[in-house]
Amino acid sequence: MRDTVQPADLSFFSMLSASGSLSAAARELGLTAAAVSKRLTQMESRAGVALINRTTRRMMLTPEGELYLEHARRILDEIDELAELLGSAKKSPKGLLRVNATLGFGRSHVAPAISRFVAKYPQVSVQLQLSVKPPPLTDDTFDVCIRFGEPPDTRVVARRLAANRRLLCAAPSYIQARGIPLTAHDLTRHNCIGIRQGDEAYGVWRLTSGRGASRKTEAVRINGTLTTNDGEIAVKWALEGHGILMRAEWDIKQYLADGSLVRVLPDHETPNADIFAVYSQRHQMSNRIRAFVDFIALDLQSEAGEHP
Repeated sequence: MRDTVQPADLSFFSMLSASGSLSAAARELGLTAAAVSKRLTQMESRAGVALINRTTRRMMLTPEGELYLEHARRILDEIDELAELLGSAKKSPKGLLRVNATLGFGRSHVAPAISRFVAKYPQVSVQLQLSVKPPPLTDDTFDVCIRFGEPPDTRVVARRLAANRRLLCAAPSYIQARGIPLTAHDLTRHNCIGIRQGDEAYGVWRLTSGRGASRKTEAVRINGTLTTNDGEIAVKWALEGHGILMRAEWDIKQYLADGSLVRVLPDHETPNADIFAVYSQRHQMSNRIRAFVDFIALDLQSEAGEHP
């Protein structure tokens, strides 16, 4: 019973699961596929259960494999954190860092920041996964998630990295053809480009105008001929003159600067989309996570021209 799980198996199985196939894991580990398969078979023999269902093209974790992976990752994280708390990694962060971000922002901003981060901290290995929908906040698959808006869940730590306004915009060609809306209600008569992302309510734009006692917020149900779940595609459609778009300033500031897009209803405010780094409370003492969050905060603020 003592040999059911061996410490070296934990990191091996975590790497194998992340790779997605035996051949990919073999390349990552510098082994042959046969050697990886043999080691997995030995692990399953010691555990007395199948951990992975293997086919010619892919592999899937069994329920026991899912349980094994969950505990393996938790144990590996705790080992890394213990080493950091004891001072062995205080001078130079090291270890594996798993990061999740949205597709567009992750591709254009997070990935370049990670490139600069690993150049500064070469002992840190980073796995970046981009997704349309953010993973659940309680999911232990990732160490840090970069997301828009502060999450309401108090079980996680959310650190604001940079401001990010949502703006209404359209191409000059669209404005010339259809005119410019003067009130929030006018949007109902325009072609508005819809974006379905995350858990946000689709098809309703909330706009706030006025000051003091006259300040009010309107919920406008938009209509349009184009809808997508990809923000970059929506921006391209707006640039091509297909309609009015609500998009984060980070994604359209270059087009506003060169005149390819113009602001619509600039005196109206929309819900902000400030950028946050989200991670679990038990990870907040991790040296590599603190180093990464500090680094990307400065990186984004520098890019935006903010001061920390």
